[in-house]
Amino acid sequence: MEVIHSRQNELIKRFISLGSDGKARQESGEYLCAGETMLQEAIASGAEITCVLALEERPGLPSRTVTPALLKAVSPLQNSSGPVFSVRMRPLPPPETLLRVMVLENVQDPGNVGTVLRTADAFGIDLVALCGACADPYNPKTVRATMGAVFRQPVVKTTLSDLETLLGGLPLYGAALSPEAVDIRQLPPPPVAVAVGNEGRGLSPELLSLCRGQTVIPMRPCAESLNAAVAASVAMWEMTRAWLD
Repeated sequence: MEVIHSRQNELIKRFISLGSDGKARQESGEYLCAGETMLQEAIASGAEITCVLALEERPGLPSRTVTPALLKAVSPLQNSSGPVFSVRMRPLPPPETLLRVMVLENVQDPGNVGTVLRTADAFGIDLVALCGACADPYNPKTVRATMGAVFRQPVVKTTLSDLETLLGGLPLYGAALSPEAVDIRQLPPPPVAVAVGNEGRGLSPELLSLCRGQTVIPMRPCAESLNAAVAASVAMWEMTRAWLD
């Protein structure tokens, strides 16, 4: 098979664009992944792999061979030996009846959003809803942090005005440091949804106004707050604990 050598090759330029430009990802309906483990996760999950760039041909997959320098240029990972591959966006439908929903608002760090998707997949959360200025779930850093959950976990971007409709009457509780907040261990059993905001500002007043109540994770007095992904993970554990038992 012919080896691609030039960065001016249209396929190479497309991969670089997918890795760096959210608009390009949306327009093409594809996103970028890297690494052998992620490739095997994609195959096992039935993801539609549109192209694989590797140092050698990958039989059975739509693949092209590239030089080590080009593989490094297109890879979102440092010091990666590949492969790098593109996947068709395939939003997964949540169950018809929602029991457990995680809502994130303005969580801008891709690693945090990816970690939440990974945890949601592990705990069987029906849906992760992203509101406001959340990180792109198809950003390569987000995808990497999901450790393959991006291929399995239902996730949707929504607006505050559409959130109530999306939840369909599911009671929503907002994580907040307020006198009204109840211990998260006292959350009602599913069906239930919990919203977590970013570490700096927390949840917006607009989202809190949609909540049936507020909840807080008990901590030692010297601790001001938790990382957003950690807080969301604790909330998802509480939503799921009875089901796991």
